[in-house]
Amino acid sequence: IHKNLTEMYGLSGSIFDQYIRFWKQLLRFDLGPSLTSFPTPVIEIIRTSLPYTVGLMSISIIIAWFIGNILGAVGGYFKNKWSKIIEISAMVIYPIPYYIMALILVIIFVYILPIFPLMGGSTVGMTPSFSLRFIASIIWHGFLPALSLTIINVSVDFLLMRSLVQGIVSSDYVLFAEASGVKKRKIIFRYLIRNAMLPRITSLAIQLGVIFNGALVTEYVFSYPGLGMLLRDAIMQGDFNLL
Repeated sequence: IHKNLTEMYGLSGSIFDQYIRFWKQLLRFDLGPSLTSFPTPVIEIIRTSLPYTVGLMSISIIIAWFIGNILGAVGGYFKNKWSKIIEISAMVIYPIPYYIMALILVIIFVYILPIFPLMGGSTVGMTPSFSLRFIASIIWHGFLPALSLTIINVSVDFLLMRSLVQGIVSSDYVLFAEASGVKKRKIIFRYLIRNAMLPRITSLAIQLGVIFNGALVTEYVFSYPGLGMLLRDAIMQGDFNLL
């Protein structure tokens, strides 16, 4: 039994042999069994939580990216009261940590206005499927975690897009378009956003690249069954294979 367990956990042989064996197994997506959920393979546990994190992070990042870019372009072009209000709001929200925003939403929409559930990724006991009932349950449980991420990301994308647009507003082609009587909406979408979009697309690609890290604190606050929550449990329980 001792020999079988030693081989199962990859502890047989020298340190060098264990290291080479680890990389061979890693390339085959074989991370061994979970130490706390033995003998369940780690890859199965990750496979269960991965869709929750990918859905939560990708949707919130993409929505925030679109809203932030549009508001940033409008706020950078117009110099009125509303653009100033949006700018001040973004500067106030930007430094707020994700977990503080999550706690604020929990207090408002779970305790004061009990609209959304406090924890979980779907209704307890519901079998995962492509039915409308299960999809609605996923959206209902994931709305607050996604909203907390979206609000922060919108403020960041707004400030970045606004700074880019302010450098384009004084360009000759924008001034010529204004002098020619081109509609302001066309100037915003055809001249400002399109010319500021290249660095913003690069930023989106970088943001999407970190979705597999999970939103650790946000998922923990909402007890959301994603990779962040999985990582936290692995740390607390000393599950090194899963970690």
